[in-house]
Amino acid sequence: MTQIAGHENAGRAQVALMPDGRRLHLHDGPIDLIVEAWGAPASIQCAYRAARDVFQGLLDSLCAELPALRARAMTGHTHLRGVTALRMHAAVAPYASEMFITPMAAVAGSVADEVLAAMLEAAPGLARAYVNNGGDIALHLADGERFSVGLIDRPDQPSMFGTAEIGAEDGVRGIATSGARGRSFSLGVADAVTVLAASAAQADAAATVIANAVDLPGDARILRVPARDVQPDSDLGDAPVTRFVPVLAQHEIDSALRLGLAKARELVSRGLIVAASLHLQGVTLTTRADRPHSVSNRQTRNLLTGGAHV
Repeated sequence: MTQIAGHENAGRAQVALMPDGRRLHLHDGPIDLIVEAWGAPASIQCAYRAARDVFQGLLDSLCAELPALRARAMTGHTHLRGVTALRMHAAVAPYASEMFITPMAAVAGSVADEVLAAMLEAAPGLARAYVNNGGDIALHLADGERFSVGLIDRPDQPSMFGTAEIGAEDGVRGIATSGARGRSFSLGVADAVTVLAASAAQADAAATVIANAVDLPGDARILRVPARDVQPDSDLGDAPVTRFVPVLAQHEIDSALRLGLAKARELVSRGLIVAASLHLQGVTLTTRADRPHSVSNRQTRNLLTGGAHV
């Protein structure tokens, strides 16, 4: 069992090893992280102490800049100061000239990135590590290491239908999922969009953008309400967020997914993401495969090759 020397809680943040003795749980308000590292026991202890230390006060630093983080992002200069806030802005800045987006679109991934960065600075010899912030995940892979990541098609009814195999050589260090059934708001109809990118912050922002693009514009059967009617302090204000999607015909599913796929492939071509998987009512499209396929619990799908096998 890995022990953490001096892991007493400070302030309201809660820090503790999980019952398995391997993973670290960090909780403060809306932030809930699961952390795990592989390496020499001393390196793991050092990494977990660093995770604890950087986590203390992280939420307070974000709250101190919350009005600016909830405002529309602009390209170029920002008045944000905090390290995590700057990560958030950098992740959404590529989209700022073409759509309304705020740094909050990358908050979960940026927090995960920040904690992982502190761990790696303190313990650079780790073989593998991850920081999971509610499904938005920052990864570390030393040369020759791999992760197998489970894929789900509905966050509200989590059921793994496949896996993505990620190697150190793939350049993927972040995973994020967004959609109309997730914990955050979406303007589109996707059940889930999972993105692989160079960082969790980049994956988080891109998942939001792609999920918004999976849509059936003008379909009156889809219930959309102003974001502020659901959450008064939402950064989306009066933007119409999706609250209900009816059962769709196959051609409607295909149409919505292909709109999202076009956006996902654009982001791949711009170097903003590595790959994406888009899910809607049991059908999946990926940036590496054109043909829609029905979700099967026996399938394994690799987002990096587009392969699917039973």
